[in-house]
Amino acid sequence: MRPVICHVGSANPVKVNAAGQTLQRVLNVPVTPQAHQVNSGVPDQPMNAQETRAGAVNRVQTMLDELIPANTSADWFMAFEGGVEMTCDGPVTFAYVAIYHDGEWSVTRSSSLPLPPVVYQALSEGQELGDVMDRLFNTTNIKQQGGAIGLLTHHLATRQSVYELAVIMAMARFNHAELFKS
Repeated sequence: MRPVICHVGSANPVKVNAAGQTLQRVLNVPVTPQAHQVNSGVPDQPMNAQETRAGAVNRVQTMLDELIPANTSADWFMAFEGGVEMTCDGPVTFAYVAIYHDGEWSVTRSSSLPLPPVVYQALSEGQELGDVMDRLFNTTNIKQQGGAIGLLTHHLATRQSVYELAVIMAMARFNHAELFKS
């Protein structure tokens, strides 16, 4: 039996681990994640939901365009894109996950984390969330660890745990495909 392969549109270990570990839990079979450094086609710090969603979808589409001839329909393709936006309740950060498998797509958004205004201001000036958080909390490369989520929740939630939940939710479309057919 061929192992289940999950192509992940990032080399960030948080994203790769979230994709591989969660898909393995959902499918209840061994999954081998394979990291692929691909371009999102959006700014490094997406500033709204549309850009953020496009970044996740673009990463998967790039992998499909580059990898499909060498892979089978049994493979899974997954990407995450983190973004921020201003809502009526203030600034928030969130992520989109895009999953493609055997001709079907599932795209969904994670929960949102309120951001301090000082953080949002720095992002509006062109800085990236991980860099801003590293500076404010005296950390190094937090985006490949618990992320802003870990820092702002006293590590009760982490970037990976939020990505994992988003994957679980996105997998509903595959778990019950017959209910999603139009």
